[in-house]
Amino acid sequence: MRRSGLSSAPAGRWDGLVVHAERPSRPALRVEVAGGRRLLIRQADRVVLLGRQRARARGVFYARTGLYRSPIPPIGAAHARRIRETSADDDAWAARWAHQFTDWLQVAGKGPLHSGCWTLARGMPSWSVPGHWQRLPAVDPDRGHVTWFGYGDPDEDQRDVLPLRRLSPAGAGRVRSYRRQLREDILPPALLWWVSGLNTLLVLDGHDRLTAALTEQAVPEVLVLAPAVDPELASVWQRQFIREYVGRMTSPQPARGDSVSRTFATVLGDIARTEGRTRAWPLPGGPAAWDRYATELAPGWATNGQSQKLNSSSPTVAGAQ
Repeated sequence: MRRSGLSSAPAGRWDGLVVHAERPSRPALRVEVAGGRRLLIRQADRVVLLGRQRARARGVFYARTGLYRSPIPPIGAAHARRIRETSADDDAWAARWAHQFTDWLQVAGKGPLHSGCWTLARGMPSWSVPGHWQRLPAVDPDRGHVTWFGYGDPDEDQRDVLPLRRLSPAGAGRVRSYRRQLREDILPPALLWWVSGLNTLLVLDGHDRLTAALTEQAVPEVLVLAPAVDPELASVWQRQFIREYVGRMTSPQPARGDSVSRTFATVLGDIARTEGRTRAWPLPGGPAAWDRYATELAPGWATNGQSQKLNSSSPTVAGAQ
């Protein structure tokens, strides 16, 4: 497995890793798809999440099964403290955690890494909405809906992050322990995974760490794992933006100032970390198998594909469309 730094990051700032994985060809944690806009996420022999996209790409209905297990081993406070104390600054701290998570994912038997190019980027993507964080612990049903563009859907359906298991209450023992780690400035970042078929970020590891940070009114530290965007496409975007930037700087009334240069560097960095398309595998058995899983693992969750109206008074969605 080869690793390098994300390109186009401003000098002196660490933004993430580019990881070239050589195996496996099919990971234990993967997306499988069937006809009728059906998809699921499988972890080895367990189905951990069922999803069905709405017509005209307006969003996706989901049902968690409660069977998900993190591919990352438990992180003790001593290990978290050691990484903080041996890191020269926040950039070094984030870089060490990125390499640590990559090491664990490389040997994990139930993670999403497969052969290909990946990014492990620091912080939330530029398209995320900071205000969505505080709503996460309060509105996180096992069966729900993620809206992609609004269209009058309930506000609580607008989200950037979808946990793969139910979040623990703020008073849970592990959450209290992580809250202490946050106050000591040693809390490890959460690890998120971009899944394009859901158009959202899933929590791979750190559910309780997210709850701890949000309970303490802090913005969670995160690392985002995503398939890398096609290099040729990223290069086209970068060249186009560079031409526009040069045109602005050489015009009769050129743009000046540090803010313009910072914006230029930020956009190039955003392009470098752009999330690519998540690979999906055919679901053995097709739609019939998906329907059977839905009946067994999410009883009462309608799966007949008939049009149903979203209930704006409740975060729980009764069916799929």
